[in-house]
Amino acid sequence: MAARVLAFLLSLSVLFNLYLWQRPVTGQGIKVLAVLDGDTVVLDGQVRMRLRHVDAPELGNCGGSEAKDLLTSLLEGKSVQVKEEIMDTYGRPLALLYLNDTLINQSLLESGWVRYHHDTSSVEGTLKAIGKEMKDNKIGIFSQLCLQISNPDNPDCNIKGNIDQQGDIKRYYYPGCVQYDYTLVEKDLGEQWFCTQKEAQVAGYAKAATCR
Repeated sequence: MAARVLAFLLSLSVLFNLYLWQRPVTGQGIKVLAVLDGDTVVLDGQVRMRLRHVDAPELGNCGGSEAKDLLTSLLEGKSVQVKEEIMDTYGRPLALLYLNDTLINQSLLESGWVRYHHDTSSVEGTLKAIGKEMKDNKIGIFSQLCLQISNPDNPDCNIKGNIDQQGDIKRYYYPGCVQYDYTLVEKDLGEQWFCTQKEAQVAGYAKAATCR
C-alpha cells in the first residue's frame, strides 16, 4: 500500500514538473533567470525556452561559446516580452523574445553566430533574409573560423569529416575522393579535420563511397 502511494505521489510530481516546463508563458515583464546556450534560456518559473528561427552551435563546437556569450550579454537578469510561443515536435516551447523593442532572435542572427531555422511566424521573411545575408557575407560561423575548405591550422591534417545532419551519418573524405575539393568542414555543426583515416574511423566516421 505504501509503495502504491509513493508511486502515485511520484507520478504527480513528474506531471507537475512537466506542466511547469511546457506551460505557456506568453506575456511581458518575464525575467530571464539563466542562459543555457546560444538559443535557450530559462525564464521565471523555471520555464526552459528556445528562441524561434535560431539554431546555435552546440557548446564545444565552433561558435558555440560566442553565441552563448552574446545571448548572455543581451538577456541574463533582464525581463523580456514573450510572443508567438509554440511547441516543437518534441513538445519544447519556442518563442520570439523581445527586450523593449529589440527582437533578440533577430539580434542573434545579425551576429552571424547562429543559423537561421525555418519556422512560420510574423517575422519569418525578415529573419530568413538576415540569415542568408550573414551566410553570403561569411560572417561569424560562416567565416573561415568555422567554415573551411582547407585546414588553416594544420594543412597536413587534410582529411575532411562530414556529418549528414538528417541521418547523423558520419563520412570522411581524403585528397583523391571525387567530392573532396567541394567538401566543406562546418565546424559549428561538429564536423572536423583528421590527420589519418584511422583517426577518422576511431571518431566514428566511415570512408565515403566516392573514395577509392
